[in-house]
Amino acid sequence: MKYLAFNSFRRVKALVAILALSTLFSSIAFAQGKQDFTLVNLTGVEIHELYVSPHSADDWEEDVLGQDTLPSGESVEITFSPKTKAKMWDLKIVDGKGNSIEWENLNLLEISKVTLHYKNGKAWADLE
Repeated sequence: MKYLAFNSFRRVKALVAILALSTLFSSIAFAQGKQDFTLVNLTGVEIHELYVSPHSADDWEEDVLGQDTLPSGESVEITFSPKTKAKMWDLKIVDGKGNSIEWENLNLLEISKVTLHYKNGKAWADLE
């Protein structure tokens, strides 16, 4: 009979642990903004500055990369505060020589991945 009680206690402990983990993971997912996306650099050029600003903004906000760079072939996760409300966003990249390219009116509520390309003097983005 003691074995049965011990076995039930282990099941209760396991259930409590599972519930605690699921609460933790759901709160982490909830803490992310709906505009979060992955940026993939397939431009052939290292990106030195990256700006993501609401389309309605009058100027570019801070460089998302900070002191980092984004080499070609690499990607970065861009995350937003859950309080962020803007739907349409503009994106600007700057290379090491100061050349820049901009994309406007990206609906980040519907986009989870932006892949940047540059070839023969033309830039484009694949949106997923």
